[in-house]
Amino acid sequence: MSLSFFCRASLPTQLQSQVHVTGGSKRGLERLKTLISRNGIPSVITSPLESLQKGNWVKLICGASFEDVADIRNLSLVYTLAGVDCIDCAAEASVVSAVNEGIEAARGIVPIRRPWVMISVNDDEDLHFRKAEFDPKDCPLDCSRPCENICPANAILNLGAASGAKGGVVAERCYGCGRCLPVCPYDKIKAITYIRDIAATAELLKRDDVDAIEIHTSGRQDASFRDLWNGLGNSIDNLRLVAVSFPDLRDSTISAMNAMYSAMKANLHCFNLWQLDGRPMSGDIGRGATREAIAFASYLAAARDKPKGFLQLAGGTNAHTVEGLKRKRLFQTKTIFDESTDGSVHLHSVSSSHALISGVAFGGYARKIVGRVLNSLQSEDGRVLIENYPDHLVKALMESLALVGTVKCYGR
Repeated sequence: MSLSFFCRASLPTQLQSQVHVTGGSKRGLERLKTLISRNGIPSVITSPLESLQKGNWVKLICGASFEDVADIRNLSLVYTLAGVDCIDCAAEASVVSAVNEGIEAARGIVPIRRPWVMISVNDDEDLHFRKAEFDPKDCPLDCSRPCENICPANAILNLGAASGAKGGVVAERCYGCGRCLPVCPYDKIKAITYIRDIAATAELLKRDDVDAIEIHTSGRQDASFRDLWNGLGNSIDNLRLVAVSFPDLRDSTISAMNAMYSAMKANLHCFNLWQLDGRPMSGDIGRGATREAIAFASYLAAARDKPKGFLQLAGGTNAHTVEGLKRKRLFQTKTIFDESTDGSVHLHSVSSSHALISGVAFGGYARKIVGRVLNSLQSEDGRVLIENYPDHLVKALMESLALVGTVKCYGR
């Protein structure tokens, strides 16, 4: 039976009309608290597990390689207030601390449940685990710098010889999208890939503020996946969720999933999730970027022989993803609906005790819409606390709720 919800993807008009607070003042922050409380935003937030079961799970992807702790801290604050269920970040201690600092700052503004914190690792070479690199001294003075213009993370400062200042790629901001690589007219940019250290990851998982892990894999290297899983040992024993992120392998998808689940199940003591990586790191490009993730989800939702685990979309997800799921009759439903050649609709035999599609992870698009607000804040040391600027915080919250609300269906 299809689940029915009232969806609203933006803040109430009342709140939008009342955003007139004074940045940096305690009075402004108190007014912000009052506005959030009065308007009940979000009005009802389920636990992360309940969200997975109901199909309204939302995960913020900070980026497996994105390590700008100032931005990560503020992103985590904003999206915690918006009601996300999980925040996925790089497997670095400083990044994990920044995520948790942002979460606690949000909970200091309004009493809200804590989202799970997830760290991302890889078992082999992966697009999400790379950094662009070039020497700006090699750049001709008359270069139009297309790399600087195309970078979605503002991670390229192509100064070098032109100004005498140090330029190039700001490593902590680069998350490996690769868009700069083909646009360099002189082929000066290269990608440096890396694999997260298993021992360091296992140590990080022992922290009491880490709730989940996500393993990025190609699905084609069974041995490397098993080596990573076995290498984590008992560090996974207290986790709430284990996720595996992988691409659409066409005819090999189900067999690869079953092989990975077979490797995990003996030591899997929590829930598991399959992240369907449609078109990696492309959600901010445009409306159509989400099509591959939706097609991937449609295929797996109908598959009968897939292994146990929740299904979640990623890769190209944006504000149009839920709209696409609804067209496929896959949004917050427990049963597959098929349409016959005569246009009539009938039930497919594939059903589940929980939503067939558990939710959506938002990465590049989520960072972009809030990043526009964060980029308008200036600080000499680069360490801006967005709650000290309540007007900016409310603007960022409006952006985040417009996105999270497409899945959460906040209603009064």
